[in-house]
Amino acid sequence: MAAPSPDGSGTDLRVLPFLVAHDAGDADVGRTARVAPAVRPDGTLDRSPNRPAEVYDLGTFGGRDNLAQALILRLLTPVGSLAELGHAGYGSRLHELVGQPKDTARRNLCRAFVLAAVAAEPRVDPTAVALDFDRAAEGLDSFVFTLQVRPAAAGDPVALTLEVGT
Repeated sequence: MAAPSPDGSGTDLRVLPFLVAHDAGDADVGRTARVAPAVRPDGTLDRSPNRPAEVYDLGTFGGRDNLAQALILRLLTPVGSLAELGHAGYGSRLHELVGQPKDTARRNLCRAFVLAAVAAEPRVDPTAVALDFDRAAEGLDSFVFTLQVRPAAAGDPVALTLEVGT
C-alpha cells in the first residue's frame, strides 16, 4: 500500500521497469544503496570486519511518478484478481478485450473500462481529463490510448500512454 507523502499521492516501490508515461518516462526501477545497520537482529553490535559496507534496498518514488505507476498497475490488473487479499474491486476489465476482434464496439468498451478504473482510483479526480486513442500507433490487435487525469491533491494533469493488446 502507498505510504503518505506531502502531496497526498503516496510513496510506493518502483515495480514497472519500463514505465511509459509522459510524466514518468525517466522513472528507474533501481536499487538504492544504504549503510548496513551495525546492530545484529539479536540487538548486539556487529563489530566484525567482514560486515558489508552497504546493503541494497528496492527503489521507491512518490508524487507524479507514483501516481502514473499506480494507474498503469490498476489498468493492467484484472478486476477481482486481488479479491483474496481484500481488494476485490481493484483493477480493470481491459483483460476482457484480449482475443476479441478490434472494432468500434470494443473501442467503446476499452474507453468504458479505463474510465471505470480511473473512477475507482482515490488519488485522482474520478473524471478523466482526457482519453484519446492513437489509431496511427495501433496494431492490428491492439488499442493505444493516452489518458490524462487530475490528481485529487490538485496540480497539473498526469498523462500516460498505454497499449492494450486485443
